[in-house]
Amino acid sequence: MRFPFALTKKIASHIIKHKLRKTPKFAMVLQLEPLHTCNLTCTGCGRIREYSTSLKDMVPLEQCLAAAMECEAPMVSICGGEPLIYPKIEELVAGLLGQGRVIYICTNGMFMRKKMRDYLAAIYSPALEPKLKQLLDGKLITDKEAEVIRKSDDAAKKKIVIRPTQWMYWNVHVDGLEFTHDLIVEREGVFKECVEAIKMAKICGYQVATNTTVYRETDVTEIEDMFKYLSSLEVDGHTISPGYDYDAAKKDMVSRLGRDPKEFFLTRDMTRAKFAKIQDWGKAFTIFGTPVYQEFLAGKRELTCTAWAIPTYNVKGWKAPCYLMTDGHYSGYQEMLTKVNWEKYGVVNGVARDPRCEHCMVHCGYDPSGALGTNYQRGDNWKNFKYNFGSKPKPFPASPELEKRAYNGATIGKGHLAEAKAIINSPAAGARGAFSHKEEPHQHEEHVGSFCGSEGAASEKNDLLAKIAANKKTE
Repeated sequence: MRFPFALTKKIASHIIKHKLRKTPKFAMVLQLEPLHTCNLTCTGCGRIREYSTSLKDMVPLEQCLAAAMECEAPMVSICGGEPLIYPKIEELVAGLLGQGRVIYICTNGMFMRKKMRDYLAAIYSPALEPKLKQLLDGKLITDKEAEVIRKSDDAAKKKIVIRPTQWMYWNVHVDGLEFTHDLIVEREGVFKECVEAIKMAKICGYQVATNTTVYRETDVTEIEDMFKYLSSLEVDGHTISPGYDYDAAKKDMVSRLGRDPKEFFLTRDMTRAKFAKIQDWGKAFTIFGTPVYQEFLAGKRELTCTAWAIPTYNVKGWKAPCYLMTDGHYSGYQEMLTKVNWEKYGVVNGVARDPRCEHCMVHCGYDPSGALGTNYQRGDNWKNFKYNFGSKPKPFPASPELEKRAYNGATIGKGHLAEAKAIINSPAAGARGAFSHKEEPHQHEEHVGSFCGSEGAASEKNDLLAKIAANKKTE
């Protein structure tokens, strides 16, 4: 099967139950944001701007679990911010699993290996040595970290940890190969850490997915290479969606980066051009979502937005009307369903009801439409059944050439800060430039950096670019 039977059965049963009950609107996936704090400042992400006054706020654990119970979604996507910063993330995962939810931990990957080392320490016995050797040979843990795992005490063994299970996926943010991904997250070295975290997760027995956003400058050939490379790592599935110019993201681009959002985000026509081969990708790789949604992305049909099926709950309550647009927050899911005028939003027959919806084709609004039969066409149910229960694509063969294409940035000295580093370390800049620094030995958490709000990565980038400009004036 393309997807685990137990997961497919759970989702299908949920849909059938509500269809039989004739429930007009119900949740499919809960987007749960326990906090908005993050250790990266990704281009195109408006969360740190939209919730800038509440970055230190967190949703209490009990409130997170209550939200999942309230909307009864079979799947919960724990996002944010960076969810692995949440102090009770282990307890949250355990609590949601106890409720019988399917869980996706949407992470930038920077803290994953730390969480997995905690898991290994909790289960350590001599029988784990072959796995530790495999991790050591792959340089995914250090000798010192292996010793900490081996010498785990009673406290480490009793600690609540995130364990591998068929009901949970690490969902790692990967927006392209090394150069592109590091550029979008505004920090070099993040792609490499993501890949190492994925490799470690697969060795440890976790399920791993990736999520990718496609932007105006995204090269389609690179996306195919990215899928091939991730498939060669035996990643279990992929979510892919077009970048949409929602208000918070546009404001962030203008105020923080001084960029025109039109140069970065996709129009509806651009999305269809970028996703022209999405159905071929769906055959070659394990793309999450329905083939109906894939047809929509490719411009072969229209769908009506069903944002209420993927509600968002965060520090301010139930966010409406959708994950990306905010016209209000509500204290209850049913209250939100009742009070929001859903007929005001989305695009119907190519006409936007709200100007902000004009270019949106994002999965959180339209993917559930394909599963729920919105704009149903004859044969849609068979398409979905065949796609979900069909055979899973085989992993793409690993090769040195594929690895070389993947590591096309900082690893080979061609990262997005390469020009700046070359200038500040050049003889013209003196023995040591104003922004140069001594290279430190590799540490697994070296790229974590400061939390969002301080904008450490963006500040470094801006300082380096200013140095370039100053240098050019003197030439």
